[in-house]
Amino acid sequence: MFEGITSSLQSALSVLGRGGKLTEANIREGLVQVRKALLEADVHYDVATKFIERCTEQAVGEKVLKSLRPDQQIVGIVHQELCNLMGPTDHSLHLRRDGLSKIMLCGLQGSGKTTTCGKLGRMLKEQGRRPMLVAADLQRPAAIEQLKVIGQQLDIPVYSEPPAGTTPLKVCVNGLAAAKQAGIDVVIFDTAGRLHVDSALMTELTQIDVKIQPDQILLVCDAMTGQDAVNSAKAFNEALELDGVILTKLDGDTRGGAAISVKEVTGVPIKFIGVGEQLDRLEPFHPDRMAGRILGMGDVVSLVERAQREMDADEVERQQKKMMAGKFSLEDFRNQMKMIRRMGSLRDLMKMIPGLGGLMDSNPDIDAESDMNRIDAIISSMTKFERNNPDRIDRSRRHRIARGSGTQPADINRLIKDFQNMSGMMQKMAGMGAMDKMRAVKDLAGSGLLNPGAQLASVKKSGKMGPADQRLADEKKKKARKDSKKQKKRNR
Repeated sequence: MFEGITSSLQSALSVLGRGGKLTEANIREGLVQVRKALLEADVHYDVATKFIERCTEQAVGEKVLKSLRPDQQIVGIVHQELCNLMGPTDHSLHLRRDGLSKIMLCGLQGSGKTTTCGKLGRMLKEQGRRPMLVAADLQRPAAIEQLKVIGQQLDIPVYSEPPAGTTPLKVCVNGLAAAKQAGIDVVIFDTAGRLHVDSALMTELTQIDVKIQPDQILLVCDAMTGQDAVNSAKAFNEALELDGVILTKLDGDTRGGAAISVKEVTGVPIKFIGVGEQLDRLEPFHPDRMAGRILGMGDVVSLVERAQREMDADEVERQQKKMMAGKFSLEDFRNQMKMIRRMGSLRDLMKMIPGLGGLMDSNPDIDAESDMNRIDAIISSMTKFERNNPDRIDRSRRHRIARGSGTQPADINRLIKDFQNMSGMMQKMAGMGAMDKMRAVKDLAGSGLLNPGAQLASVKKSGKMGPADQRLADEKKKKARKDSKKQKKRNR
């Protein structure tokens, strides 16, 4: 997410931190580079221009120039202005305490509207509501069937009618009546989209708006379309008076322009973001957290929230105790990998930890997902005894495991060696405080030990040592120097 704009902004802001005293001239030069980075990320031209004007006004003041670290002050100004640009936001859907609440979703075809309808229904069901989905998209083939399948997966009722002989307005009116009869308290209308904004679409949506009188009208936008998403949001808002925007596909190769521009251009807040195709991948939008991600500062709060949501607390506690006791096995490691993978891609997760985003950007060849698949294949090819006693894996066992996992015996050696190093460090971390743990995680990532065995590909390609090998070699040299000094003292 936002790889392009993050690297461009970091490059532009790093100019301000290079040697010499900061002056008004080089501050302005640095902010011109920031503006260029925003435009390259498909941020609306007027938004980028006004943003830089506001940043410049604050950055060239005496207070910044005479501060201890003016470059950091300017980064702080850019961060705050990004927060102001994308916020404030209101995550509440303002549902009625009594009676029936009506939410209307609209958007262009391909924006992920039908899937978002299901995600929203799932979120409301988890909050104790009784939602119903209404399939009013008669324009796109299979939209009705898609919503029915989603409803079955979530155990949420779906109202639909055969497309022939009906209209989206009739489906919405009849769906509302069915919801009242069934004791439903939230109805979500999945309306039709088009490939582009046209008068037929707006007329259809306006009729539904007037007749149904929804409590909330939410626009679903594809973040990957950049300024097109902003332009469509503007057109929909002029016709319907939107209450909020849901940005989808923020886990894809998006340049970030839509997230930064849409609130400023339309005045409509971004309420939620879609970060994956799974039906649980809908998150509240937090401008401050998003600004931190865009500037490469990480997002620990969202990472913790995601971990609490996806991980089994009892299982985590059980494994922590095993670590402290030095009984953490390859079986436990595989279980932890499964829990981590439920949280999303490893590359995205590492970017949420301050200081690790740059590590991933500077090593684009690292394919963490493939490495984890390979490790999973190796561990799955072991017997239960071998997973719990990796030190007992001899030559014949290594060859058998290699054949079963489609790897080489050397790969098995490397995995075991890295795992033993990692489990030792994890055992030390178990008794640390929060800040010490954060530093230790950064050390682990830097040494490659967060992903045992991941260095093999780079070693084979280049013939050079990976970070884990280099670290071990350095430790050996350090120990040899200490031993040498001790020996000299004895000789004296």
